[in-house]
Amino acid sequence: MKKIDLLIFTKHMYTMEGEGVGYLADCGVAVDGGKIVAVASNEELKKEYTAEKTIDAPDKVLMPGFIDGHMHTGHGVLRGVAQDINSWMMEGMAPFEAQRSSEAKTCGSKLAIAETVLNGTTTIGDDGLDMDGACQFIYDIGVRGNVSVRIREALQRAYKAGELYEYDENFGKTTLNECLAIYDKYNDLDDGRIKIRFGPQGPDFVSAEMLKKVKTLARERNTKIHMHLEQGSREAKQMEMRYGMHGIPWLDSMGYLDSDFIGIHLTDATKEKVEIMASRGAGMILCSSSIGVIDGIVPPAKLFQDAGGTVGLGSDQAPGNNCHNMFNEMKLTAILNKVRYADSEVMPAWKVVRMATIENARVLGIDDAVGSIREGKDADLILIDLKQPTLAPLYMKPMRNFIPNLVYSARGHEVDTVMVKGRILVENKKAVTFHVEEILEEAQRFADDIGERAVPQFNEINGKNALYMREGKL
Repeated sequence: MKKIDLLIFTKHMYTMEGEGVGYLADCGVAVDGGKIVAVASNEELKKEYTAEKTIDAPDKVLMPGFIDGHMHTGHGVLRGVAQDINSWMMEGMAPFEAQRSSEAKTCGSKLAIAETVLNGTTTIGDDGLDMDGACQFIYDIGVRGNVSVRIREALQRAYKAGELYEYDENFGKTTLNECLAIYDKYNDLDDGRIKIRFGPQGPDFVSAEMLKKVKTLARERNTKIHMHLEQGSREAKQMEMRYGMHGIPWLDSMGYLDSDFIGIHLTDATKEKVEIMASRGAGMILCSSSIGVIDGIVPPAKLFQDAGGTVGLGSDQAPGNNCHNMFNEMKLTAILNKVRYADSEVMPAWKVVRMATIENARVLGIDDAVGSIREGKDADLILIDLKQPTLAPLYMKPMRNFIPNLVYSARGHEVDTVMVKGRILVENKKAVTFHVEEILEEAQRFADDIGERAVPQFNEINGKNALYMREGKL
């Protein structure tokens, strides 16, 4: 018998292999050196292997870990400050964002990442400026990282309505150099566990010259470009004023859209624009809850899929979405699309579970390593506890009801075990590689300080949340 690191025996497994969810009964996996070395019946595994650690989980479901394709974890320290208002950025975020230090941002990343790992996410698709702290935490706790470092030339200041963004070449160089530095420091660490992507913030925030340079550098480094795109009237007006056309057709005219391009949100993209992107092999990341809360819009994910494109899910940021929880994203993606199309068969549960796993992996270009349970892939796996009221009772005949309940009923607390490359990060619903209480205490200290210093600007802006405070509604 062969001695390996880990054996997992289960009664129920969903592999995400094939076109569906890949259900297997009375099977398990063998893990060695961080890799899945066998997927077979429990009896076969017992005959072939002995292990340093064995997990016998007949009352749990084994699945690939969830992948969060788009996050701004540094905003975790600002959770819940910008909801229920039309101008969420300037009216809601601004007074708090102005007081957020680099240290507070890193604390926010720790908080957001801890939250989502406890809820079964094994890949962190982060994005933003000042990413060293987030990357270091990702590396330290053993979770997988797919991190986009922001590149921007538009100066960060308040702009009047109809005012063209002011580009600053030196600012652009600074952000590009930071991206390259983070790439050199973290990309491919731990045998590819961390991937660094190039993140021009949007077609309206960087010049054509910078975009061309980024494209060349990304190709040289064999990495992807991750960009917010078609995000509403603000972007549309900027693109019309500067180029006379919107983001997707403009990028396409530059030959920018290909299999190494990931478009985020696509909030206002028309059917014709979506078809352009999908036909070029580009991917889409959908953040249903964030865009629903902030804009009251359901992005065109179904249109993208209908055009042959691949769509993954992301949780975006806590000031707009309030949480980093892929259960929340799956549920809202299914429900909001049913409402948009007035069709209960749109976005069925099995499809959104694939969007949170294997489809997300394909969009991010990491499906050779993760996203499904298959021999040769990395052991990024989760176990979900069936002995929870939200998942009971379990039906096996004449249909299985686990996948519908996972999407429409589960909330994340059902996740029992989380591992990345065979290393256990969460066990028995408790964090193993990070300290939740310390992160919570640190976040509260930063929140107390940020809140105190935000008071003058909050009162000066006098937005909807200030009104709610005076009326005793918050």
